[in-house]
Amino acid sequence: MASSRNLRRYLLQAAAFGLVAGLAISVLWPRPRADSAPPAGDPAAVTAPMTRTEPTANSFAPAVERAAPSVVNIYSTKVITRSYNPLLDDPVFQRFFGRAPVPRQRLESSLGSGVVLDRDGYIVTNHHVIADADEIEVALRDGRSAHARLIGSDTLTDLALLRIDLAQVPAIALGDDRQTRIGDLVLAIGNPFGVGQTVTLGVVGAVSREAPGISAVSDFIQTDAAINPGNSGGALVNSTGELIGINTAIYSRSGGSEGIGFAVPVSAVRQIAAQLREHGEVPRGWLGLELQELTPQLAASLGLDDQGGALVAGVYRGSPAARAGVQPGDLLVALEGRTFQRARDARAALATLPREQEVRLTLQRGRRRIETRATTIRQPD
Repeated sequence: MASSRNLRRYLLQAAAFGLVAGLAISVLWPRPRADSAPPAGDPAAVTAPMTRTEPTANSFAPAVERAAPSVVNIYSTKVITRSYNPLLDDPVFQRFFGRAPVPRQRLESSLGSGVVLDRDGYIVTNHHVIADADEIEVALRDGRSAHARLIGSDTLTDLALLRIDLAQVPAIALGDDRQTRIGDLVLAIGNPFGVGQTVTLGVVGAVSREAPGISAVSDFIQTDAAINPGNSGGALVNSTGELIGINTAIYSRSGGSEGIGFAVPVSAVRQIAAQLREHGEVPRGWLGLELQELTPQLAASLGLDDQGGALVAGVYRGSPAARAGVQPGDLLVALEGRTFQRARDARAALATLPREQEVRLTLQRGRRRIETRATTIRQPD
C-alpha cells in the first residue's frame, strides 16, 4: 500500500512538472516575425501559397460578331441526266433487248459559302460553287433564306456574283489587303462540310502567292486557317472583322485542310465584282499567249540574256499574238513599255487588258530586239 501511494505521488509530480515546463517554453520561446520569409530549401517555401496574376485572355468575338452575319451558306442544285449507250438505239439491239430506256435524271447538290458585299443584296462567292447550277439558294445567319440570281462569273479568278431580294441584308466591312502582312492573325468564316457556320483561326503565311495547278491568280493570300469543303466562297477577315479575301482553294492530299489555303485578295474581289455587276462578265482581252518563267538553263539554250522577262511557251494558232508574229521561244520583255522581271507579272498585266485594245509588245528573239503590235479580242470559249 505504501509503495502504491508513493508511485501515484511520483507520477502526479512528474505530470505537474511537465505542464509547468511546457507553459514556460511556449511563453518564453522567440517567435518568427510575420513578414519574414522561410529560408531557402525549407519545404515551407514550396508549399506556401502564392499570389498568381492570371493572363488576359484574347478574344476575337467582336471581329466575329462584326463579320459573321454577312457570311452566308449557299446551296446549289443541278439536274444530271444519265445517258445510256447509243448502241441501244440500233434496231438490231432493240430487236433482242427491246427499246432503249428513258434517260434518268437526278439532282446533284453542292454547298459552299458567300459574302454579302452591299445592302442591295449582292453576294460574292466562288465560280466553282455555283457552276452549271439550275437553282441557287442562300441562307443567312439570321435564319432567312432566298433564291439567288446569278449576275455573272469569272472562271479565271474563280469568282461569281449573286443577288438576292431581301431587305436589310448585313453587308461586310471591306478591308485593305495591301496592309496585310505575313504573320497577321486572320479568321476564316464559312460552312465546312455543311455543319453550319464555323470560324477558324490562323495566320497569313504569304502574300502575292501563286498556286500553280489550282488557279491563274498570282497574288493569293496564303493562310493556315482551316479551309475545308464548304468553306469555298467564305470570308477571310482580319482581327477587326474586315474582309481581306475570299477563301478559294487549298493544297491537300486528303481532301481536307492541311494548313495551306488560298484566298483571292479583296482588292481583286472589288474589281471583278464591279465588272460582273456592270457587264455580267469580265470583258477581258486575249492575245493567245502561254507564258512561263525564264530560267538560266532555258536562257542559255535559247541564246537569250538572263535579264528577266516572260518566256513565250506557246502561241495559239490564229490568235492576235500569232498574227503579230510572236513565236514560241521569244522573250516578252515589255508590254506598252512596262517591263517585267517574272512571267507572273506579265500574266497579271495581260489579264487586265480590255478587249479591242491595240498593245505594243517588246520581244527579244535571240540577240535581236523586236517590237510588234497586236489587238486584243474576246477569249474563245
